[in-house]
Amino acid sequence: MSKSKLEYIWLDGYFPTQNMRSKTKVVNDFSGKLEDCPMWSFDGSSTRQAEGGSSDCLLKPVAIFPDPARKDGYLVMTEVLNADGTPHVSNGRATIDDDDNDFWFGFEQEYFIMDTATQLPLGFPIGGYPAPQGMYYCSVGGKNTHGRDLVEEHADLCIAAGINFEGINQEVASGQWEFQLFAKGAKKAGDEMWVARYLLDRLTEQYGFYIEYHPKPLGKDMDWNGSGMHANFSNTTLRTCGDKATYEKICEAFRPVVKEHIAVYGEFNDQRLTGDHETQSIDEFSFGISDRGASIRIPIATVESGWKGWLEDRRPASNGDPYKIAGRIVKTVKSANV
Repeated sequence: MSKSKLEYIWLDGYFPTQNMRSKTKVVNDFSGKLEDCPMWSFDGSSTRQAEGGSSDCLLKPVAIFPDPARKDGYLVMTEVLNADGTPHVSNGRATIDDDDNDFWFGFEQEYFIMDTATQLPLGFPIGGYPAPQGMYYCSVGGKNTHGRDLVEEHADLCIAAGINFEGINQEVASGQWEFQLFAKGAKKAGDEMWVARYLLDRLTEQYGFYIEYHPKPLGKDMDWNGSGMHANFSNTTLRTCGDKATYEKICEAFRPVVKEHIAVYGEFNDQRLTGDHETQSIDEFSFGISDRGASIRIPIATVESGWKGWLEDRRPASNGDPYKIAGRIVKTVKSANV
């Protein structure tokens, strides 16, 4: 009889920024298939998802990946259900209207690697600041590059887990990095991003680091770029229409629902979306070809391909929930009725 360790991962009920929780279930003779992952439960009163007198919440497995860091291990992404089997109010995944996987998403996750001892980003001296941003972006060498060992190990873990991991680069501030994922299907994109975040956070336990997802951890008045999670998205229409007017109609559908998007694009995003540092103001909306200061950028590759491609929403913050972000984008694109 063989035994396997299934790490059940879910999102708690903290608002507006949810946290990952996980626990291990040991099962016998496991097939490795999602359909053979049993439903499980947890104490919702400990995660702000239930009252103590009726505390059971259910964990419904929705995606499974081999766990490259554990022998006979699997990572099981789950969504939270109430005891009666209905989606919990904290369950953003259940709100995504993309059951046919027509929507494709590519997320660009920026983050800071923080030293647990100093509570500062890597490369920051105690009581001061490193050289201004400029030399850190895509840099090489010990003077400007900090944390590469962890970043490379995280990339290897994601690839070994079967996540569609597309790249890494150091970002504009010291200790700031980015990784990119792509998935066909809005729910799948969210599943893979959360599991990739889980692998990154768990890995820091070995280094004495932690990951800071706050979009402006150095303070809103500091002259440093913040951290975002740009959302590149397309559906069949965007991939095939070949029509500038259709693209513009879809972009315009975002204009009247700015507040609805910002509401799910991440906490403290007002500190990042100031109109400076390659951002549009949080209260305004704009779109433009190859414009990184716009709310939505139309990539030059889309234009050069005859208006067949994708769009990039540059507003989501690094701490945003990819489920909620994708769900809101899908809703708005569908509202354009093209």
